[in-house]
Amino acid sequence: MSNKTQQFPQLDICTLSESRKENLMVSRLSDYLQEHQNLVFPHRHSFYHLVLFTKGAGVHTIDFQQFDVRKSQIYFMVPAQVHAWFFKGEMEGYVINFSDTFFQSFLLRPDYLETFSFFNGSTTECVVDLTEALMETIVALFEQIIEQSQPDHVLQEDMIRSLLLQIFIRTEQSRINLESKVVQNKPTSLIRNFQKLIDQNFVALRLPGEYAELLNITPNHLNALTKEHLGKQAGEVIRERIILESKRLLINLDLTVSEIAYKLNFNDNSYFTKFFRKYTGLAPEDFRKKSVHQKN
Repeated sequence: MSNKTQQFPQLDICTLSESRKENLMVSRLSDYLQEHQNLVFPHRHSFYHLVLFTKGAGVHTIDFQQFDVRKSQIYFMVPAQVHAWFFKGEMEGYVINFSDTFFQSFLLRPDYLETFSFFNGSTTECVVDLTEALMETIVALFEQIIEQSQPDHVLQEDMIRSLLLQIFIRTEQSRINLESKVVQNKPTSLIRNFQKLIDQNFVALRLPGEYAELLNITPNHLNALTKEHLGKQAGEVIRERIILESKRLLINLDLTVSEIAYKLNFNDNSYFTKFFRKYTGLAPEDFRKKSVHQKN
């Protein structure tokens, strides 16, 4: 493997787990950091990644958005998001990694996890600050998961699945209760389907009308929905997904800017450069240099 590839790996659960399991890894955060001290650089996961902080400080970034680490903070990452952390002092908490197939045989709805707001792939939704009362409950659930992860437990993984679902549901309930005290403006199923379609097709489909056709609605209706629920036009939602993937690819030093432009279906390198600069304020190479400098 080249040095360039090593700077931007995609990590699998079995490479991070002592037991080399492919579907699940459970650990206390201090043990995880001690064993994987090199995981400060940007990297991508092939799995769902769940972290709860009970002690510590520093920053962590998810898809190039930075968050300050705080006690009672939990964050949820979906596969393919780019992630890095820079901690200060002693860190305590919990880490759980599970594969995208971990719940498949357990739930009748294959898209069930996507119904939780923090698993929709939006960076702004995936970091949650827990109330003191909820933190006590969530910590107790994590402790049960740690206990269940020890060898020789009958139906071990099913018990962990049920405990994880309690964490997800209680966290989502707390967010909904909080939002209902203000103005509740939750995305509709059409908006979620639109976002899912963008994830699947953004390389080939760039126009709002193309997505409106797939959703069996008019482009004007789609724009009205995105303005109401996301605060932006449908075209902007599509562009933001292209920019995000551009950034993810640019920190992979194995790929040239021209290769990235080709992968993202731009006609040529200069058009990709103009597009990227227009919406980020930086040329692709400048973004890459800045990201490498911050990493080092």
